[in-house]
Amino acid sequence: MADTSSKELIALAIKASEDAYVPYSHFPIGAAVKTESGAIFTGCNIENASFGLTNCGERTAIFKAVSEGHVKLSEIAVYGHSAEPISPCGACRQVMAEFFEPSAKVILIAEDGVTTVEMTVGELLPYSFTDLT
Repeated sequence: MADTSSKELIALAIKASEDAYVPYSHFPIGAAVKTESGAIFTGCNIENASFGLTNCGERTAIFKAVSEGHVKLSEIAVYGHSAEPISPCGACRQVMAEFFEPSAKVILIAEDGVTTVEMTVGELLPYSFTDLT
């Protein structure tokens, strides 16, 4: 069962999906990210006719946080219009590995807004590419 803070992230991720620009896939995604300081940023997927220029909801939320000076993120909730909880793509997983500790909580949310799967960033991408220094 999600705690109160996680429930807020879930609600914000669902709301963020309402702003998705998805004229091609018709598959809105919403995400909400919490920073170590407690600030919350949301994002949605934004498609482009040149599909490679599309940006996922997870990365939109993360990039909004980072662009405001928050590079230490603590939790993310990802919502998709799917029967089962949605899973981030590989690019999003790698970006998550850049800004979250491996132990950071990830909440994946199904269309009903109730069915969730919780895991860590490390479980989502166990062998992430990291700084080699």
